[in-house]
Amino acid sequence: MGAKDWMLFYASDDVGKVLRSSPQIDREATAAFVQRLHPSHDIRPIADGSLDCANPPDGEVYAAVHPGLSIICTADAALDDPRGLDERFHLEAAGRTLYSHAMHSVIDFFAYAIWEPNGTLRRAFSLSPDSGVIADVGTPLPFEEKYLAGDPEFLAYLGEDDDYPFRFHPLSLAEAALRALFGFNYEGEWHDDDPDLEEIVLAGYAVTPR
Repeated sequence: MGAKDWMLFYASDDVGKVLRSSPQIDREATAAFVQRLHPSHDIRPIADGSLDCANPPDGEVYAAVHPGLSIICTADAALDDPRGLDERFHLEAAGRTLYSHAMHSVIDFFAYAIWEPNGTLRRAFSLSPDSGVIADVGTPLPFEEKYLAGDPEFLAYLGEDDDYPFRFHPLSLAEAALRALFGFNYEGEWHDDDPDLEEIVLAGYAVTPR
């Protein structure tokens, strides 16, 4: 497993349905979206990216506004505990469901959170082998159950003497979250109707504090 991402989805529609429709980016709305989220920064357009690469470095963001869905990939979402997401990102939700998803393959880290349209935190969960379980708030969603109970395939791979701190691999859970919440995976199982992530254009911006 080698995937990394840090991204936020603002949804008033089913995320997977929107992505499968091959939506066209609204560039004017996207620029305004990025500016609202960075009111104290200078914003400069850079080359486009895509949802296939969702782990921009500090100082860059990739974003898109579509009917029913806005996306931003930003290092501001690369948080050990997603509950620490800056308030400006919550204010932007404005009655939409907000999803945070972050994973880093080098350290087996995964974090996700869901905030309801009224701003209430529905679920937050994050973990890594070095830090253990960092956040565990709300009722686990169905896609989590197999892993929290112990993934038989992963346990068989570990063997009896392995001291890995979890009974599942965090990145396997991260990919299960992508599938359940957004209708795609970066690695693993592919479905015939999955969106082509390289075709989901994200406008790139350099964001520099004033």
